[in-house]
Amino acid sequence: MKINPIRDRILVKPADAETKTAGGLFIPDNAKEGPVKGTVVSAGTGRVTDDGTVVPLVVSEGNTVMFTKGAGQTVKVNDEDHLILTEDQILAIVE
Repeated sequence: MKINPIRDRILVKPADAETKTAGGLFIPDNAKEGPVKGTVVSAGTGRVTDDGTVVPLVVSEGNTVMFTKGAGQTVKVNDEDHLILTEDQILAIVE
């Protein structure tokens, strides 16, 4: 199945959460907070303004992005969890 987001929507495959600290300590699920990373799988055409102008998205397919935990709508694509986010929910592009 292929999902093509519309307008300012973005399909992201979340990265696996870190389970250990740099010192080798395991991090329990309830202690994992802060932004989450993922890879943009596909993106819509852009945000539509009140006058009908399409403003292109800043992110594009293949970008690694950071977004807040719990943001977006979870969807299954080929039995894998993905998120559909709006561009406003993305905090940064990771380079």
